Amino acid sequence: MTDSAINKKRKRNIWIPLLVLITLAACAIAGYSYWHMQQKPAASAKAEPPPPPPAPVFFALDTFTVNLGDADRVLYVGITLRLKDDATRARLSEYLPEVRSRLLLLFSRQDATQLATDEGKQKLATAIKETLATPLVQGQPKQEVTDVLYTAFILR
Repeated sequence: MTDSAINKKRKRNIWIPLLVLITLAACAIAGYSYWHMQQKPAASAKAEPPPPPPAPVFFALDTFTVNLGDADRVLYVGITLRLKDDATRARLSEYLPEVRSRLLLLFSRQDATQLATDEGKQKLATAIKETLATPLVQGQPKQEVTDVLYTAFILR
């Protein structure tokens, strides 16, 4: 045999074990990946997802039109209250005339120059929460208003 024939035979002998080794490695990686993917759903099935947050409770009030401290300025404001629970919404609905009266008195005491700023609107929202927090009737719990949302706000 010639030297070139011997070199070709040696090269073929090297390639066969190398290809077998690569094939075995690929099969091992594929098998591990399959096993690992099968283990994850079982682990995630054990952990329960957190419960969804409770649905928000909103209470929309009709718009208010009030004269401010000076007779030349008028405030037109619409608000929606975010409440803690349905019991608070039922209480506010039941005593709606008193709720509206408290808010009208609060709005009529406001100063137009303060309400023109964002800070003044935030202070008004805080004042609304405080005004509605006091019990409507003695012996009843306080109303928990978590947020005041403006739906209309016109200052003339």
